[in-house]
Amino acid sequence: MHEQPVELTVNGRNHRGYVEPRVTLADFLRESCGLTGTHLGCEHGACGACTVLLDGQAVRSCLIFAVQAEGQDVTTVEGIAGPDGELSPVQSAMRECHGLQCGFCTPGFVTTITAMLAENPDPSDEEIREGLSGNFCRCTGYQGIVNAVRRAAEMTRNGEDVNPHAL
Repeated sequence: MHEQPVELTVNGRNHRGYVEPRVTLADFLRESCGLTGTHLGCEHGACGACTVLLDGQAVRSCLIFAVQAEGQDVTTVEGIAGPDGELSPVQSAMRECHGLQCGFCTPGFVTTITAMLAENPDPSDEEIREGLSGNFCRCTGYQGIVNAVRRAAEMTRNGEDVNPHAL
């Protein structure tokens, strides 16, 4: 198969490579960029584990080809924390509210919640549950995750531990 050039910005850094057109963005991020925080679960867009931000929008990286992301800005879970490693409000709230257990789904939830709060900084419980409905977790029962969204929104509104690179 004929490889094609691809160039995109990932977590603020330029990444170039040559990929077969069938290589997904998830595989490019994991294999070519070495960013293994983007997890592959179902590999057909249902579970949300591979969610990344593409130009600020939450997308399933298993459903997008790397060549489709050409020239765009990708943020993975590794790019959510500040450059100094300071946790974002979403990450802090997930820890504080026990919104994770095994951790497999956590990167997808962190990126999904980050995009959700960027769009709606004060969501209702119904909006939170709707916003999280595309991400699956088999461990937590979701209440800790819902609480984390509430807490992250509160932290952001109150200016607590706000990392400008995360939201």
